[in-house]
Formats: sequence, structure tokens, C-alpha cells
Amino acid sequence: MDVSALSATDAIDAMERCELSSVEWLDACIDRIEQVDPVINAMVVRDFEQARVLASEADAARVHEQDLGALHGVPVAIKDLQPTAGLRTTYGSPAFADNVPAEDAGIVARIRAAGGIVIGKTNIPERSIGANTVNPLFGATGNPFDPTLTCGGSSGGSAAALAAQMTPLATGSDHGGSVRIPATYCGVVGHRATPGTVPFEQRSMAQNFYSVQGPMARTVADTALLLSVIADRSTGTHPHDPMMFPLEASQFQSLDVVDPSTLRIAVSEDLGGVLVSDVVRRTFRERVARIAPHVAVCDAHPIDLRRAPDVDWKVRSDIFVTQYHDEAATWDDAFNPNIRQSYEAALQMPMEAIAAARRVQTELNRQVQSIFTDYDVLLCPGVSVPPFPWVNRNPAEVDGAPVENYMAWLALTSSFSVVGHPVTALPCGLDPNGTPFGIQVVGPMYGDRRQLSVAAALEAMFDADDELRRPVPDLDHLATLDAGCRDARM
Repeated sequence: MDVSALSATDAIDAMERCELSSVEWLDACIDRIEQVDPVINAMVVRDFEQARVLASEADAARVHEQDLGALHGVPVAIKDLQPTAGLRTTYGSPAFADNVPAEDAGIVARIRAAGGIVIGKTNIPERSIGANTVNPLFGATGNPFDPTLTCGGSSGGSAAALAAQMTPLATGSDHGGSVRIPATYCGVVGHRATPGTVPFEQRSMAQNFYSVQGPMARTVADTALLLSVIADRSTGTHPHDPMMFPLEASQFQSLDVVDPSTLRIAVSEDLGGVLVSDVVRRTFRERVARIAPHVAVCDAHPIDLRRAPDVDWKVRSDIFVTQYHDEAATWDDAFNPNIRQSYEAALQMPMEAIAAARRVQTELNRQVQSIFTDYDVLLCPGVSVPPFPWVNRNPAEVDGAPVENYMAWLALTSSFSVVGHPVTALPCGLDPNGTPFGIQVVGPMYGDRRQLSVAAALEAMFDADDELRRPVPDLDHLATLDAGCRDARM
């Protein structure tokens, strides 16, 4: 049995039957990290010694039948954006290379309270802004299916670690697609919840749909399990998030069984005309054609979110001034150009333009919400282009159309950040290049449990089809590659 390949739910069941120990599971993950991470570069800060102590304690507690949390003895990787007490949190920035927080972020505290064992920190772009995981401190994280290609971002290290079986669960965060893009590129699952579902104590602006914390895993059930923990309101670790609303987080621990033949699905290959490459359009059409016979309704829907990218750029710029105005004067020439581009655009932007964008944002939210009067979910592609070489910060063009800024090629994900609806990134086979292809499963606001249940039903359907099944990288091949390629990424 390849223990590192086990889902969290299957491994927990095995531990409950005394067929697996937390120490054995953790050691399998550590062995996998040591085998493939010299090439991938996903787990950039490690805590193996302390993790082994905690795993041994978890096994002892299980023997003595003590009260066990939902993640008792489960290895979890933490995105290096989220502070971890006693463990380096660098934000992918040389300025924080030696930063060791005294306290956990709320999301980390809730994972530890549920018995989760922090195995290490995963790589991000500097300050977590960008859809390509490269930073000046640790270098680039490669895609497990081809380490010369991007793994996406900004939760790229988490997605790559999951795909390469370094951990069963990982945390992410999503501003304009930072959970969904790397999940798509690496062939794993990520969930951007309705804003306010997961408490976020570090929020810099009181009320907005951006900057949500999210769960990532290899299966929908595991993603929902982690969501049940990080959305928990009972631990008392979230006194400062004004977006949080009343919620019983334990509802996500078990999803409904949904019959795919009852599903009413709306589909859109480009959300009415946002930038999407021809290869992604063709692949999406092929996948929809394989899905359609198994569901009740599968209709192309005339959604029109062509105004969303402009809204996103204006609202994003406004948020960046709120977040960074007190430190912008300290940035040097090497600082993340994505952050600088948004910040400087905001300084040149009239307030009237930002206000008008917020009005349009409300209109677009209502348009998307109206879809769910007649449909259970909306499906669209995960990202507009296949994975590209990580040496390029962004694709320069999409089928000849220039990419105007670092967000212009990300409208498929950022448009749903604009409207605020929950989205699950779901693997859906390979693209013509042999890299993972994924879809976004979009649901009504505050309907996360039902949406995840639908995503689980689709996942089960995909698993029965060789063309749609979640792809798995060749880890034995990765282990044979020259580890020196990591040095080239620095």
C-alpha cells in the first residue's frame, strides 16, 4: 500500500481500524518529500522533528481513546502566507526570511486544535500576489507533471505538494484565483468558499469578496473535511473578522450523496467572451460532451461577465492601496512587480471609476445568482491557458491577443472573485499537452455544502471515465530528475 497516496478520509478510517498509525502516515509523507521535492521545490520550510513528536503523541492518544479532533494525527501543509507559531513564515520575501511568529494565524490554530499536524510551509509568489509561484527567497515551484512548467499560484506550493503526495491536506488562500489556478494546473481540488465562511483575522478591508482562506486536497471529501475545521466558529480564535456569519461548520464533515442523473448543469466556456485560449475551449467542449449524457440537463448558458475583468482591476487596485499604503515607500526595485502594478494603477485611478466599478460588481453578482433558479451549478474551465514555462511571469499573449497586465489572462477565476460565489476547482483529466485540465464548479452564495456535494458526485462520475479521471504525476520519474534544476530556479 502506498501510504502517501491515501486520501485523508481513507487514512483516518485505517487509523480508526488500527491498520495505520499517524507516525507511519507522516513518515510516508516525509519520504515522499525527500524523494521528489528536490525537483519540485514545494515544501520550502519543514517541521519534521516536531511533526514526528506530535504524530507519536497522536497515536498514544488514540490508544487511550481520548477525545479526538476531526484531523487527529493528519499531516497538513500550511501556505507560507499564514503565520505559524515557532515556525518560519517568510511570505516568500527576503524581508521576512528569518521571521518566526509568536502566534498562529486563526486558520492554523483551528487545524492544530482539531489534531492536525503541521508538516511544513508551502511556497508562494512574493507576498502571495501572482499566478506563478516564483519568489526571490526560494525560487520557483515546478509543476509535478513537468517541473519546467508553472504550478500556478499563489497557492502553488500547496497544490504541487498535494499532487506529488507530500501531504494529504494543505491550506491555500484565494484573491483572484489563488486556490483554483494551481489546483487546476496540478490536478487537485481546491474550494473558494462564500466569503465569510472561513474566518480571516488578517483582513485589511472590512467588507469585500476578496482574500478568502481555503482548503486544498486531492479529493472533494478531503477538501470538505478541511473546510469543516478551518470554518469552525467554536475555537474562539477569530474575534476580528467582520465578514464572518453564523455557520455550523461540522456540516462539511459529511456530504450528501447526489445522483448525477438529477443534476441541472449550466455551462459556459468563456463567461460571455473573456480571454480563453482555443485549446482550453476545445478541451472544455470535449469534457462537457462526455458529462452531458450522465446528467438531467447540460445547457450552454448565456452568462455575460465581460465587464468583470475591468471591475476586478479597479476594485483590486483600491484594495491594494488599503493594504499596502503604509509600506509602499519602502519597496525596492526587486519587489513583486504585480503588487507595484496594482498599487500604482490605483494612484492614477479616479474615485468615480472605482465607485462605478462597485456598482457593476453588484449587478454581476445578481446576474450570476439568478442562474441558480434553474440550475444546480455552473461549469466553466479552470484557467484560460495550459501551464506555461515558469520562467515567464505570465503568458505574454493568448492566441495572439496581448495580455495587458498580470490579471488579464485570469478572468475565468477573477470574475468569480468579483461576484463572490463559491467555486470548487475539480480535476477533469489531461489536456492535449499532457498536463492537468480542470473545471470550476460554481454554486449559489451560501450554498457551499450542496455545491461540494454536487462536486463530489461529478468527481465520482469522472473517476469511472479514463478521459475525466484525476491525473496522477509520475513520481518515480520525478525522483530520477536532476535535482540541480532546483538551483536553476533560484
